[in-house]
Amino acid sequence: MAEIAPLTPLRYDLSRVPGGLGTIIAPPYDVISPEERAVLAARDPHNVVHLILPEGEGDTKYAHAGELFAKWQAERVLVRDEEPAFYRLDQRFVPPGGDAGAPKLLRRGFLALVRLVPFSARVVLPHERTLSGPKEDRLKLFRATRANLSPGFMLYRDARGELAPALAEAEPIAETRTADGVEHALAKIRRPEAVRAIVEGIARSTLLIADGHHRYETAVRHAEEVSAAHAGAGPRAEHRFFMTFLVNGDDPDLVVFPTHRHVHSLASFSFDALLRDVRALFEVQELPQGADAPAILGALSRAGSRGPSLAAASRDGRAAVLTLRADGADQLLEAHTTLGRQPAVLRRTDVTLLHTGILEPVLGITPAAQAAKTNLWYPQNAASALAELRAPAGKGDVLFLMNATPVAQVRSVAEAGEVMPQKSTFFYPKVPTGLAIHTLDPERSI
Repeated sequence: MAEIAPLTPLRYDLSRVPGGLGTIIAPPYDVISPEERAVLAARDPHNVVHLILPEGEGDTKYAHAGELFAKWQAERVLVRDEEPAFYRLDQRFVPPGGDAGAPKLLRRGFLALVRLVPFSARVVLPHERTLSGPKEDRLKLFRATRANLSPGFMLYRDARGELAPALAEAEPIAETRTADGVEHALAKIRRPEAVRAIVEGIARSTLLIADGHHRYETAVRHAEEVSAAHAGAGPRAEHRFFMTFLVNGDDPDLVVFPTHRHVHSLASFSFDALLRDVRALFEVQELPQGADAPAILGALSRAGSRGPSLAAASRDGRAAVLTLRADGADQLLEAHTTLGRQPAVLRRTDVTLLHTGILEPVLGITPAAQAAKTNLWYPQNAASALAELRAPAGKGDVLFLMNATPVAQVRSVAEAGEVMPQKSTFFYPKVPTGLAIHTLDPERSI
């Protein structure tokens, strides 16, 4: 099963950071817009965004990140912890789009090192397809900095909450509140008995990647390169481990949110034709003209209790909920040319029904076009996406709104050795970058 270890990371010396923790952390690199990068970079000259999204043309930006990383260490802005520990992170938040005055949810997890193993070992399980471009970009950054700057995010199994007492033993380090309203509290777990209990508890579980598939695959490839160049590196050399944020996937308070699909730039599109063509597979419930996002999502949620469902909204104010037909659903799926080729564990997931049952055969968006995002945007705010679609100069052709994919269903797919379409899940809040940095020196052991 999974092998984890405590970190002895590089961390910011907060006594040298006038604005505190909140001024030097950043969201994961792949959700930072150019405008947000500029804001983060201006917040503090040592904000981690300067490392994860470095400045420069072409490949020179990676060398710049490496030079900056070395400089910050020489200046003692980044210093090595003296002892190994796990780093617990509590995040209190209101769900996206929720009432700001509602009680906040708590997500508790911890930063740890996970031994890198290929997916074929069935210890670390992916659940989404990945793209080559982001992996090549991150690999160049790994090489230039020799560091794992951004943590992954994985889920372990602990249905009885046996690790909770050990995770409660934490010494506070710092707290901050980010612009999205999320409250972050970082603490250190270092008592040997607590550390040992956590290591032994995780060893009974496989790990499901919630976020950071590209980062993990890149780390595996980088470790193979380093091992080939340093044949004498020890079995616990730093480069053989990946820094990740671990959360109990069996926690009933763990929430996952949907990522929607906004289809655009089709050669031709007719909402009437769409509804006609999907009736062979779906029951179609047309909603009142002008139904807004809450009304559509409410109808979709109710339909989801009856079976796999999704909603479609048009530019002219129409919307419909599509629910897999109950009359011989299995035979329908088997007979459907594209869906019939999918493994059974995938065929009834909402996102697979959309991608393989509608986007490809009905709208003609090929898997290659999906991977290249030629005709797809992936919004997470349903109200904003619907407003963009229905604006006077409407943006896009049709918006597909989704229910969240339950964690149990994600794990079932992953444990069957299958993967879902890209961006099938949206785990919120994101895990900040800059809390800790794991170096990848083959001459250092953990």
